[in-house]
Amino acid sequence: MDERQFILLCVYLLAGLIGLCVGSFLNVVIYRLPNGMRLSHPASHCPRCDYRLKWYDNVPLLSYLILGGRCRSCRDRIPPRYPMVELLNALLWLLSVRLFWEESVIYALTAMAVSSLLIGIFWIDLEHMLIFNRFTVLLALCGLAAMFTDGFTAWYDHLIGAAVGGAVFAALYYGSIAVLKTEGLGFGDVKYAAAAGLLLGWQKFIPAILIASVLGCVCMVAANRIRHADKRTEYPFGPFLALGTLITMFFGNGILTWYLGFVFDLV
Repeated sequence: MDERQFILLCVYLLAGLIGLCVGSFLNVVIYRLPNGMRLSHPASHCPRCDYRLKWYDNVPLLSYLILGGRCRSCRDRIPPRYPMVELLNALLWLLSVRLFWEESVIYALTAMAVSSLLIGIFWIDLEHMLIFNRFTVLLALCGLAAMFTDGFTAWYDHLIGAAVGGAVFAALYYGSIAVLKTEGLGFGDVKYAAAAGLLLGWQKFIPAILIASVLGCVCMVAANRIRHADKRTEYPFGPFLALGTLITMFFGNGILTWYLGFVFDLV
């Protein structure tokens, strides 16, 4: 193993371990932020019996497995979201290293930060139908970093993406109010679209929205059939936007290359 391979191996190990720890913190954010709780106080505890977790109860993934997914004190079941978030965050950080590290360290670090932000957006909007402004601002800051480190998209294409994303979703938001007399989507989605457009650039923003729309339609139709819900039942669109953004951030260059090649072959 040469020096380069050794350094890359260390990067993978650190990305996986730190990714698990950040995923554990994300669980705190996902639970406390929508409930108006401080992130630093009180200490982690069981919401049912108020048992204060010890350090060995907070080891990502391992503690959940050792405890059998239950509280050490009252044996109440721990939601499976906790290990899922920790594992997913670690896997996305590893994928960021795999795809971007050797081309641009800054873009790889940006992809890691974006992955964690989108996991938070996904779960909070899924459970509470809220996209907090602080997530959108942080996503926009990641977009600014991506402007100058994305080797596939020119910096001005990111600005165009922000303008297009914000304008299209604002038109949908106000158009729905004007025509249907109700909000077709939340204004948090409008701000998210502008930040996601800045991150991805307009070329990758288009497939991101297509992916989000298709996933959203399929899942909402399936949910309505399963629940026998009314057609006017509201569902969050943020989780699908987050999925579309994630897929396109990681694989958008390949999607665009394939699509353009397909179109040129037809011509």
